[in-house]
Amino acid sequence: MSMSRSVPLLLLVLCGATDFAGACSCSPEHPQQAYCNADVVIRAKVVGRKEVVTGNDAYGYPIKMIRYDVKQLKMFKGPNGEIDTIFTGPSSALCGVNLESNGKQEYLITGNLNSNGTLRINLCDYIESWESLSLTQKKSLGPRYQMGCDCKIVQCPIIPCSISEPVECLWTDWVLEGTVQGTQAQHYTCVKRSDSSCAWYRGSTPPKKEFMDIEEP
Repeated sequence: MSMSRSVPLLLLVLCGATDFAGACSCSPEHPQQAYCNADVVIRAKVVGRKEVVTGNDAYGYPIKMIRYDVKQLKMFKGPNGEIDTIFTGPSSALCGVNLESNGKQEYLITGNLNSNGTLRINLCDYIESWESLSLTQKKSLGPRYQMGCDCKIVQCPIIPCSISEPVECLWTDWVLEGTVQGTQAQHYTCVKRSDSSCAWYRGSTPPKKEFMDIEEP
């Protein structure tokens, strides 16, 4: 299963649900942005699914959520201890994420923690089947993506476009390839160089201290 993000920058996912506090409004993210912005990034299988009531809204109506029981295979970012449950909205109209719960599919799941420490996901989060990720994406999870969390990935909506400050990396997948799952998303990482500027780096090995923009080792 792959959560497609082949949508232009200006197309927002708008979910104005009054009974779901996690209603989302977002534009596509490069996977590195998703990693940096998330509280939790894990590789996991979903082994159970149940609709639960997590409380009441301001009008006294029950707040329904889907609770996924998961088997965590690896944590790339997050709190101490394993994640064994994930909550999401009850339908896609409420920004809920539909995952296969038979325990066969492996996912890369990013999300954020509620104030009570539970993990919440929605359609704005980067959630992909593990097998759909490129080798570079898999190897970049952790220190590689973390190296660029002080950088800023800026999506190019139309040609020509340019960066406005040295810490930016231009993301051109949509405008050049018509998809946000293009070459830069699959094979490039935006990392900080020794002069504190940022640039795209391609490769599965750590970049040298000095490297040129879009270097391929």
